[in-house]
Amino acid sequence: MRVTEPSSSPAHEATTLPIADSVLQLIGNTPMVALRRTVEDLPHRVYAKLEFYNPTGSVKDRLALFVLEEAERRGWIKPGDLVIDNSSGNTAVGVAMVAKLKGYRAMFTVPDKTSQEKIDLIRALGAEVVICPTEVPHDHPDSYYSSARRIAKERGAYLVDQYHNPLNIECHYRTTGPEIWEQTLGEIDVFVAGIGTGGTLSGIAKFLKEKKPSVHVVAIDPVGSIFKQLFETGDIVEPGRYQVEGIGTDTPCEAMDFSVVDEVIQVDDNEAFAEARRVVLEEGLIVGGSSGSAMAGLRKWSRSGQAVRDQLVVTLFADSGMRYLSKFLSSKWMIEKGFSI
Repeated sequence: MRVTEPSSSPAHEATTLPIADSVLQLIGNTPMVALRRTVEDLPHRVYAKLEFYNPTGSVKDRLALFVLEEAERRGWIKPGDLVIDNSSGNTAVGVAMVAKLKGYRAMFTVPDKTSQEKIDLIRALGAEVVICPTEVPHDHPDSYYSSARRIAKERGAYLVDQYHNPLNIECHYRTTGPEIWEQTLGEIDVFVAGIGTGGTLSGIAKFLKEKKPSVHVVAIDPVGSIFKQLFETGDIVEPGRYQVEGIGTDTPCEAMDFSVVDEVIQVDDNEAFAEARRVVLEEGLIVGGSSGSAMAGLRKWSRSGQAVRDQLVVTLFADSGMRYLSKFLSSKWMIEKGFSI
């Protein structure tokens, strides 16, 4: 049974929608859309999973709810406890929201390249924010990795540990992967997504490959990150600097399972931001920079000669561009940073 192309005409008929008891019930079951203008030069169909439809605007709401509910079930946390993690921003926002509604206190360490929109939102949700230097190594006492672990130990907090927590993979194996499979009626041929902690990509890829081993998984890594070299040689290279948020790493992540990945493609900041701005302008989808990275990588993969006409390629747009209005969606910021617009 072939996946039916979505209608280009909006629906006008009124429908009766259920009323959620809590915003937590609105996490997951995000829509998928067929991309048009941005992929008209490619030979295959491209669908995008819109994770910015989650309540706080990113895929990390799934992780936040899944991990905290599992921690509750296992007796690791109780109302009033402090939860903490190091985050590039989206996990902090998601966990802050879930923690507040469940009666936990929350605190996060974030790198100083985190957008002001994210920092303000984390604080608006009642959480504490500790801003840490980006230029120090991950094992430096002042890094946002080390700072979160130190504070967790000093204050007896529950560390979400998104970069190394196996529940990160399990979350997407149980939720996002099955949703993509159902929405494509199992016709998906290629899955393309950025690597952040690795949990989203690994969980989805694991589920899809169990259902259909021929699914080709392409992971997208920013130039300056170490994921591509780790995948290809197992070696850890000296990390570089990059502006795109939410993907890439300077240290191995236990939530990244390379056994379900077929190839890793790197894209630079300029490519990522240009593609993200193009998606906003031509598709009307307000996406973040990591979504631009995914699209730039998808385009590179498609032009590498592997693409087959009429294949179904699915990518994932992880968060909303509304969190980057002061950064890559600002022409002034782009020019100041030396990026083309």
